[in-house]
Amino acid sequence: MERTGVAEPILSTRDVVKVYAGFTALDGVSLDVAEGTIHAIIGPNGAGKTTFFNVLSGFAPATRGSVCFGGTEISHLDPAGIARMGMVRSFQINSIFPHLTVLDNVKIALQARTPLSRKFLASPSVTAVLDDPARAALDAVGLDDERARIAVNLPYGKKRSLELAIALSQDPRVLLLDEPTAGMGVEDIDRVVELVKRIAPGRTIVLVEHNLRVVADLCDRVTVMTRGKVLVEGTYEEVRNDVRVQTAYLGGGTH
Repeated sequence: MERTGVAEPILSTRDVVKVYAGFTALDGVSLDVAEGTIHAIIGPNGAGKTTFFNVLSGFAPATRGSVCFGGTEISHLDPAGIARMGMVRSFQINSIFPHLTVLDNVKIALQARTPLSRKFLASPSVTAVLDDPARAALDAVGLDDERARIAVNLPYGKKRSLELAIALSQDPRVLLLDEPTAGMGVEDIDRVVELVKRIAPGRTIVLVEHNLRVVADLCDRVTVMTRGKVLVEGTYEEVRNDVRVQTAYLGGGTH
């Protein structure tokens, strides 16, 4: 999937280093993500992919280096601050409120962006103004018919879709997807791929993904990491045929 005509990076990192108790998880990672593209980050186990996502989204501040979003340095911001700027991380299942309805889960995310944010559960009459935008986000992921269902009762694949609806409700410019098809069967994987394609226009999507068929189907650019460094970047075909990538994956997984 190659979309052309877009060159300006919306997200850039330069020489990002992350050290945990003497262990260097990221070792000088520099990356540009062009606006309007779908960009995959792949690599074998221990490559540093999740750590890199944690740095991008503010969950793990970089030890050194810079992270710029839309030309603004964001490495000093926490996750909430980065989300307010328009970069949202999705598919973190533990952010769902399991015993609330599907609709209320999205409304709480919307409420956080309003003066009602200090009232965790404002009365339905007060939050009714959020019903339409919440339903629009649910409709985008095919969950509007499930809006009255208690979230804990959703099957796994639909919980993932709910996470995406919560993220979309924030109207992100950049959406970070952390292994969106992990643990899914073929039918759910195909549904997620089509869903990502449907929401991609007008957005930039960065994903960590272990399923290379998904990467081939979705992504404009692919960055391969190994041992905390960027090994190679290119189109899926360029990356797949690179001897360095083939060597890096020998004896390792694709997590």
